[in-house]
Amino acid sequence: MDPGPPLRDIGCFALVAQHLSFSRAAAELHMSQPAMSQAIGRLERSLGIRLFERTSREVRLSAAGKALLPYADAMLEASAALMAESTRLAMSARPAVRLAYPLIVGPLAARITRRLARRRPAIDVELRAAGWSAATSALERGDISAAILSTPFPREFTTAARFHVTVGHLAVPAGDPIAAMSRIRPEQLARYKILMPRNRTPGGMWARFAAQLRGPHQHHVVADDIDDFAAALDLVAAGVGLLPAPHLLVKAIRRHDVHFVPLDAGDLRMTYGLAWSPRHVSPELMVLVQAVQEALWTR
Repeated sequence: MDPGPPLRDIGCFALVAQHLSFSRAAAELHMSQPAMSQAIGRLERSLGIRLFERTSREVRLSAAGKALLPYADAMLEASAALMAESTRLAMSARPAVRLAYPLIVGPLAARITRRLARRRPAIDVELRAAGWSAATSALERGDISAAILSTPFPREFTTAARFHVTVGHLAVPAGDPIAAMSRIRPEQLARYKILMPRNRTPGGMWARFAAQLRGPHQHHVVADDIDDFAAALDLVAAGVGLLPAPHLLVKAIRRHDVHFVPLDAGDLRMTYGLAWSPRHVSPELMVLVQAVQEALWTR
């Protein structure tokens, strides 16, 4: 099969025809003028016709050049369309994983996504912000590949890459007298309600903190689980209750209506980990597990 003239030479022809100048066309393609003249000469010899009428003062398309220019433009457009479509298909063919995560560990999820995007071959990560209940349900249905969950970890899922988030502050309304305290202890909270999840794993952070509180009606149950701490701050600002605040939240959130007071309640930590269904293991999932571990080690 005769492949015909090189597409690069055809592109040179179209560009010279556009500018009617060899020097301007060469400059646009970062070529020398002699190299541009050679490309046009090769194309003319390949086609057996003259494409331009050249004098010392001007460059004009020949009659044959005018007739062939639309075909050259069509070939270049078809080539560009071919490359664009092949790029789209290559992107859609890249392996992907779907990762659910609680908002408080969003920076970690973003770091994992960047790490996998730089990998060769790259792996696309579709991030889905989801609380504990929504994430575990999505894992059971197979809608997501994995999820970053807080304890308790469901027994039917495999977990790895566990890490801890320190809880060392209490979120309080900015106008409350307690906001002026330099440090607060649980026994000083008897007259306050504390925002709590309904699910408090024995030995977990919520259960340990609840055991230190004294006084009646000290709990205000917000939901089964508190996953979106940033949204729970709205309840704090409204005076509904006080909220134990993870260190990540204190670093990330700045609000004029909420103040974070250091909390002296011992070693309170929330445990998170990557969970997935053993029924839906894939090579991409194993790469995700490795990426999470590396992101935790190199934070």
